[in-house]
Amino acid sequence: MSKRILLLSDTHGTCDDFIAKYAADADEIWHAGDVGSLQVLECLETKGPVRAVYGNIDGGILRQTLPEFTYWEDGGLKFLMLHIGGYPGRYSARARELIDRYRPDVFIAGHSHILKVMPDKVRHLMHMNPGAAGRSGFHKKRTMLRFHLEEGQLKDLEVIERDRKHG
Repeated sequence: MSKRILLLSDTHGTCDDFIAKYAADADEIWHAGDVGSLQVLECLETKGPVRAVYGNIDGGILRQTLPEFTYWEDGGLKFLMLHIGGYPGRYSARARELIDRYRPDVFIAGHSHILKVMPDKVRHLMHMNPGAAGRSGFHKKRTMLRFHLEEGQLKDLEVIERDRKHG
């Protein structure tokens, strides 16, 4: 059975038509932190099930509602998501600790506003950072990732992007 996943991060309070359109087409929405407001979480939840962690800009109710990190198994794969994670060879201390403890197949992080998908050959995992879907920050493009989770594999990985100056 195939499941359509929308992976996003760093919305910083934005849940507009660009995000909502792709969220509505997903079976699940995964948010890697810096949600920005409870309204964004509620907006996404109207489109489908949401799995999210809080980021460094998320305070108050979001830190009470969302976990710092989440680990789960789905479709034959183990996933770990943490907002500030770094990259293979340059993980944050917290990310290294969690990766070594949980040994995920896929590690998801946000924070950098830079979209990267790359294998970590040392820790034998796939690293995914969807970049920034919101309007706030230095990024020129708003980005998200979409893929299918099927039979223990990530399939049909697609980068979704839009110029920030066009909304």
